[in-house]
Amino acid sequence: MKVLFCCDDTRPEPWLKGLFDALPDAEVSIWEPGAAQADYALVWAPPQQFIDEQAAGLKAMFNIGAGVDALLRLEVPAALPVYRLEDAGMSVQMAEYVAQAVIRFFRGLDRYEADMAQGIWQHQRNPRRADYPVGVMGLGKMGERVAKALTVFDFPVNGWSRSPRELDGVKCFSGTENLDAFLVETRILVNLLPLHDETRDIINARSLALLQPGAYVINVGRGGHLVDADLIAQIDAGHVSGAMLDVFREEPLPADHPFWAHEKIILTPHTSARTLAADSIAQITGKVAAMSRGEPVTGRVDLKKGY
Repeated sequence: MKVLFCCDDTRPEPWLKGLFDALPDAEVSIWEPGAAQADYALVWAPPQQFIDEQAAGLKAMFNIGAGVDALLRLEVPAALPVYRLEDAGMSVQMAEYVAQAVIRFFRGLDRYEADMAQGIWQHQRNPRRADYPVGVMGLGKMGERVAKALTVFDFPVNGWSRSPRELDGVKCFSGTENLDAFLVETRILVNLLPLHDETRDIINARSLALLQPGAYVINVGRGGHLVDADLIAQIDAGHVSGAMLDVFREEPLPADHPFWAHEKIILTPHTSARTLAADSIAQITGKVAAMSRGEPVTGRVDLKKGY
């Protein structure tokens, strides 16, 4: 068995060691142009040349992340089985990140931090959870984990997805025809959607205006979901109170981007849910073993749908 690793912006050493340990009889190497045909490949934002050279002979290609938007920009043969990571330790990280962002806004912790920095000792008003309904866009593995985590804190939680879902404690909306109704019932908007043509720019002037007054935006999906200028305009107009953003159209975020200087926007460097090498390798090699036994595996990507 030959396995190729093609992830230019990922430190390869822990991945290669983990693959060597899990597949001691396999030949594992970093892809270089002209490499011999492999049986399996682990990729993250591979170049088109890799697809052109390797796709025809691969039994499966594994994307070492939950989002496959980088693959959507490439010409990938429909016959090539592409698999994404299913959780692999990321959903609990995402739930932690979103929960702290929601609570930080709800409890006014940013205002307390500002007061303490100035030596001011004062209490903010006690908010009512009923006044802070949270709307989670995207109810895949991570979105479901986030929505369920927020119900633990007794927030009203809404969820929106393209296909109908049912989650205990979550009011679920589905389909584009119900998106407006979801937004109208949301004050804290959390985005976990996959990025494709139908979801690009979905957080825009119109959708932000539909949120309840004093809204807050948490974007942990992709930067392409958010129209940056529209968010800033809604914050400056007072309809949106602020935002916590972990993903951006260009990463790293350019030094001259207005997000850096906006006092009501909190930024983090795409760190809400990091890929964990050990968990991911265990999942991928488990699927390789199942495939070799002729057993079905889950997590196959439909590139036409974008997830």
